[in-house]
Amino acid sequence: MTEKPDPDIARAGRQAALAIAGGGLLAIFAPGIVRVTGLPVRYEFLAYFISIACFIWALSVAARMWQKRDK
Repeated sequence: MTEKPDPDIARAGRQAALAIAGGGLLAIFAPGIVRVTGLPVRYEFLAYFISIACFIWALSVAARMWQKRDK
């Protein structure tokens, strides 16, 4: 009755989860990292843009997983 999970979908899910976790942690710790290192504020914005890119990439991976599951 239960199918074995597809290893490709499982791997993609783990990658998306790591991207979400990494992007979230980067967004949370960006102000502290910039303050401690003494970098200009523009590097904090760069960290925010990188975390947004991680979230968008994870969303696209999740969409591909969803499409692959429906086939």
